[in-house]
Amino acid sequence: MFQTKQLSEEQKATIHQWAEDGATMADIQRLINETWEIRITYMDTRFLILDLGITLKQELKEEPKKEEPADATLDENFRSVQVDRDAIVIPGMLYSGKVVFSDGARAMWYVDETGRLGLDPDSPDYHPTPEDIAVFQNELKKLLR
Repeated sequence: MFQTKQLSEEQKATIHQWAEDGATMADIQRLINETWEIRITYMDTRFLILDLGITLKQELKEEPKKEEPADATLDENFRSVQVDRDAIVIPGMLYSGKVVFSDGARAMWYVDETGRLGLDPDSPDYHPTPEDIAVFQNELKKLLR
């Protein structure tokens, strides 16, 4: 396991600069390997970023506007996450269900036998916002109690 104390102050400052320049977590992992030949896992990179107190900039990607069906009436103020539990659980899972995020994107969720939470969105490149993830996790806790 990689530890922050393995880096010099110069290296730490360089990582801070990469983050300021807009590097993503994966970029930082790659740059550490390429620059200093230090092999580090993605998870260790996450811990390193946290240990160094770095806040990564998130690029705002403009998503194509989805066409709504003519009969859909979406309230512009409707910003919630809806979580449902399946009556019949997916085989091999402890729990499963569906979620609709605040932007209308849908996904299937499940908790496997080891207690790991998984999310399978309808759209392969969909990534919910951190706010939606937080609301989803809270709603899921309430639902499973």
